[in-house]
Amino acid sequence: MYAMRRAVSVGAAAVLLVVGAEAASAGVGSGGVDGGGVGGGGADGAGVHRAGVDGAGAGSGASVGVAGIAPEADVAHHGRVSLTDGRIAISVTTLNHGPSALAGVTVRLTLSVPPAGTPKLPRGCLRAAERELLCATGALPANGPGRTLGLELGTAGSPHEVVLHVATAWNGGASDRNPENDTHRVLVPATGDPYVF
Repeated sequence: MYAMRRAVSVGAAAVLLVVGAEAASAGVGSGGVDGGGVGGGGADGAGVHRAGVDGAGAGSGASVGVAGIAPEADVAHHGRVSLTDGRIAISVTTLNHGPSALAGVTVRLTLSVPPAGTPKLPRGCLRAAERELLCATGALPANGPGRTLGLELGTAGSPHEVVLHVATAWNGGASDRNPENDTHRVLVPATGDPYVF
C-alpha cells in the first residue's frame, strides 16, 4: 500500500537485523543491535550472523514453539521517511504485539533507486543487494517497547521521488495472523517532508 501522509510528530528511528533460528535455544555469542552486529556484510550480501541484544543470549524471554508448534506473534513496522537533495532519511520502529516473544526479526528495506557508493550502515544492518538492506532487531518481547532503526543514505543522482518498501524478511518462524501491518510501500517525493507509514 502506498502511504503519503505528512508526519506531524517526529517518529522514532532504529535498525533491525537477522537472528539465527538457533538463537532461542543456545545463547548467542557477541553481536546484535547494540553489541556486535553483522559479520562480513556488504554489497556482496555475505555473512549475516546470529545476533543477540547487547551481546547477551537471546534464550531468556524468547518464545520457541512447544512440541514443534510455531509460536504466534504480530510483528508491526511503523516509521517515517523523507527525501531531500538526493539524501533519504529512514526511521523504522519494529514492534511485537504478541502473544509470544521473539528471538529477533529481520526487516527488509528496498529502495526504488540504489544508494550511492558504499553507504555506512548502522550496526545490525547489511546491504543484501544493490537496492536492498537487511536489518536485525534483536529480541522482541511481546507487547514491549519495540526496536527503532535510523539511517540516512545518499541516492544515485537527485531523484524527484523514491519508493521505499518495508517488510519482514524473517520472524523466527512465528505465525502472524495480521501481516498487513508489517508490509508498507511509501512514495516519497523530494520535498524534504517526512512521510509516515
